[in-house]
Amino acid sequence: MDLPSPTAAAQASAAAGVGDGSVTAARSSMIESLRGCGLTGMRIDKEELRRKISIPHYLRLSIRRAINSKNVGAGVDSADLLGAEVVDGGPESPMVVFVNSRSGGRHGPELKLRLQQLMGEEQVYDLSDVKPNELVKYGLGCLEQLSKNDPVAKHTREKLRVVVAGGDGTVGWVLGSLGELHKEGRYPVPPVAIIPLGTGNDLSRSFGWGGSFPFAWKTAVKRSLQKASVGPICRLDSWQVSITMPAGEVMDVPHSLKLTGECTLDQDVVADGLLPEKVTCYDGVFYNYFSIGMDAQVAYGFHTLRNEKPYLAQGPIANKLIYSGYSCTQGWFCTPCVSDPGLRGLRNILRIHIKKVNCAEWEKVPVPSNVRSIVALNLHNYGSGRHPWGNLSPDYLEKRGFVEANADDGLLEIFGLKHGWHASFVMVELISAKHLAQAAAIRFEVRGGEWKQSYMQTDGEPWKQPLDKEYSTFVEIKRVPNLSLMIRGE
Repeated sequence: MDLPSPTAAAQASAAAGVGDGSVTAARSSMIESLRGCGLTGMRIDKEELRRKISIPHYLRLSIRRAINSKNVGAGVDSADLLGAEVVDGGPESPMVVFVNSRSGGRHGPELKLRLQQLMGEEQVYDLSDVKPNELVKYGLGCLEQLSKNDPVAKHTREKLRVVVAGGDGTVGWVLGSLGELHKEGRYPVPPVAIIPLGTGNDLSRSFGWGGSFPFAWKTAVKRSLQKASVGPICRLDSWQVSITMPAGEVMDVPHSLKLTGECTLDQDVVADGLLPEKVTCYDGVFYNYFSIGMDAQVAYGFHTLRNEKPYLAQGPIANKLIYSGYSCTQGWFCTPCVSDPGLRGLRNILRIHIKKVNCAEWEKVPVPSNVRSIVALNLHNYGSGRHPWGNLSPDYLEKRGFVEANADDGLLEIFGLKHGWHASFVMVELISAKHLAQAAAIRFEVRGGEWKQSYMQTDGEPWKQPLDKEYSTFVEIKRVPNLSLMIRGE
């Protein structure tokens, strides 16, 4: 990376009235920041990078036509197969990029332009125009059809990698769409790299892509693409979340959840509340965490404000300030004066049952009376790179019957947060979260009583969950059989 020389920096600072010591400190701080994102090192030749990741032009156009027309045949019929003759075997690491222009500080449009300059317009998709499932259904479908007679198309399909520029919710959206390839028996499934544009970026942190993206340096874009082209591939557990609620209720749900219509409850359901005769079901997938309670309520307030007044959320720092404001105003730190402050505890509405590894029976987990947020965590990172589960000692793990947590161990770590101050101390690792259980499957039973609604979220995408006073709502979580593939950026 081309950093300013000490002499040039000193001259510029002298003109501004800044001493050499400040220059050295500022420059050192800048280098450390870039090193933390894995962006220092040798210069990357732009033309060499382009040759490595660019899909041949005739294939790019065919994929785009298939997506735009929502017709695999349109892309296949328009392909100029003579173009394959001038392509020597295909690119080393063909790549497509999804950019969420609404993520984080809304740097998406600027990044999109830079990526198009490096890769070509047809390989960079704005999620406001092209959805991930459209690439899977039509774009990859077109490549698969062309692969029957075109070795370059076959090579491109087999070696394809996907880069997602966005936050955790955006990454999960793309991973979920790619997961459809498993269900349809279409292989291979492309691995995913991340350019972090969100506020928390915990998926990005967990796989070595950093917590933020330094837009001050154009070279950072090339570095990210270079790492995405050569990074090793590792596995990530995917978790299906199924919500079963009394029929007739309507929810405004995020991308991660889809309405599946009316369904029936499992025969083994044991409930404290009444079971409705007719239920409505929503299904989705998450990769980092599911939570219920005050943390999800704060996230919901933040997302609502950002959608209503986007000019307030102009970057990660502004986002976190707004987030902190919601934490202080919505009862997370100070319980409002209500007739019964105990109603704020989740134990009033929530029952938890889990299945352990290789166990078919459901086991009840007590909900502590003072817990106001429950989190089921897959990765180590939560809440912008914090580690609430902690690095537990072998003696403690053995005492509690736990094992060391990993992203592909088939287990979720379940913990509770009592209130905002407790959460704050947990996040700075002064104290531990309330460890509740490790589970291979989870069933939450939620019944309203005095509550008319609760708040839930998966991977930073929150929603308001309506509750019935008498009938129970169930949230069941189990691992998806096929693991997702991630590219490690470290």
